[in-house]
Amino acid sequence: MTSIARATAALTLLAALMAAGCQRAPAPVVEPTPTEPTQAVEQLIRDLRRNDLVSYSRHAVPPELHARLDLAWKEGRTRWPLTDLPLDDRLPAFIDALSAPGAEKQLLTVYQRQFSGANAELRSAAATLGLFATQYLRREGDYSDEERAHYVQLVGAISRWAQKAPLGDVQLARQAIPSLVAGARHTGLAGGPERFRQLGMQRSLEHMGPFFERMKRVLLAYGLDIDADLATARATLLERDGDRARIRLDYTLAGQAIQAELTVERRDGHWYLTDALRHAEVEAARPAAASGKAPKVLPPAAKAPLAPAAP
Repeated sequence: MTSIARATAALTLLAALMAAGCQRAPAPVVEPTPTEPTQAVEQLIRDLRRNDLVSYSRHAVPPELHARLDLAWKEGRTRWPLTDLPLDDRLPAFIDALSAPGAEKQLLTVYQRQFSGANAELRSAAATLGLFATQYLRREGDYSDEERAHYVQLVGAISRWAQKAPLGDVQLARQAIPSLVAGARHTGLAGGPERFRQLGMQRSLEHMGPFFERMKRVLLAYGLDIDADLATARATLLERDGDRARIRLDYTLAGQAIQAELTVERRDGHWYLTDALRHAEVEAARPAAASGKAPKVLPPAAKAPLAPAAP
């Protein structure tokens, strides 16, 4: 996923107790090939607003690279673009735990014991997490300068949102936890990493798309409207030199104005985000010994939220 996807996905980390049941995944939408750099970015944003992860994966990288990523997925070497989700290496175990018999009761018991009414503690944790993530982004990780500048803004906006969100509201949790459990069961992805490998990239993403959409709905109950934020995204061409260009992406995340500069490049007539291509190439070449262990765009507990961030 691009930074757009990274940002939106990370929002789920700070509200991990909320997500909803799934619906059938939408059929991939066929769109004209973007002929301008800004159009390529806008296309990725539309994919995320539609929760169409299948189309997103095809629009994010060239067909040849997509085919290599598909093969790597089938061989259990990557789960791109899910590798950009928070704690992506634990995603199969997370789905399994949510799908287990009695998961609703167990999770609610844990929530009531550790988080119910703990608003002050949760606010403090959100502030600490935001500070840690910002420090990490400025010094560590495989990021370009553009990514670092962008993600620092994302982390700040989400940290401020989390400090105000009613994450300790037990009534909201009582609605969200059963929805999260039902949604996980509906994905049909329980069974560990092998299940993801068996289904392959396209079918797995088809199953995750509705889950992604329901997460956004539950986050809305906590005051975070991801689709509305994605709708504010505006891409502006700054400069273009042959097959390379620079774009400014402006949007609002959790009430905070975000501005990012992105580099895009043209391959075989199509425009792609340069950083997204770089990360995808790493995933396509990942050896079998490193199966499922993708380089984190953010540390496990501090990935930036994916609002309309730059892809």
